[in-house]
Amino acid sequence: MARNSSTVVYQRISETPIVPLFFNADLGVAQSVLKACYDGGIRVFEFTNRGAEAPAIFAKLIDFCEKECPDLVLGIGTIYDAKQAYEFIQMGADFMLQPFTTPEVGEICAKHDIPWMPGTMTLTEIRNAEVLGAKIVKIFPGNVVGPGFVKAIKGPMPHSKIMVTGGVEPTHESMKSWFDAGASAVGMGSQLFPPALIAKQDYQSISNTISDLIHIYKGLK
Repeated sequence: MARNSSTVVYQRISETPIVPLFFNADLGVAQSVLKACYDGGIRVFEFTNRGAEAPAIFAKLIDFCEKECPDLVLGIGTIYDAKQAYEFIQMGADFMLQPFTTPEVGEICAKHDIPWMPGTMTLTEIRNAEVLGAKIVKIFPGNVVGPGFVKAIKGPMPHSKIMVTGGVEPTHESMKSWFDAGASAVGMGSQLFPPALIAKQDYQSISNTISDLIHIYKGLK
């Protein structure tokens, strides 16, 4: 079961609302990237369920976090159905993300008090996800709609909490545009983890980028 309560998960996201998302079929690489993000100051991390090896690696990352990253909340992304959701909840997932909204996943997350962040795009989808229990919804892909869309949503829906993924870049300009528009959090994947850095095992550069991003965010507040 989850190592952290839903209250702790939401608190961590509020404190450092930058969520790296990453998948690699090599356990050593996955551990090194996760630790690099943690050393840089990240306390929320999404491992993405995008390969046959993902469940086995995720289970080992849970154990790794217990020893090496005790303050990290570790979630799982790209969940398709309730069966997958239950399997990862049993492994210890702290939160769960979807690229779309599946009510059955929301139900099982609610049953186990696991924060659920479903993917949405339209105002109707956002509201329906909230009615189903989502306290944070994911706008994906962000690069399609842009910061102006998030700003527009906050007019009729000022209390909606939105995490944007897709189209968020690790720069001051990009971060400012999304947070100024009203995003509550941003998720970043490939922009944070260039293949060249992974190939060179240059995990210190990843830590440095993360640290810079947290500094940028704090300067926007």
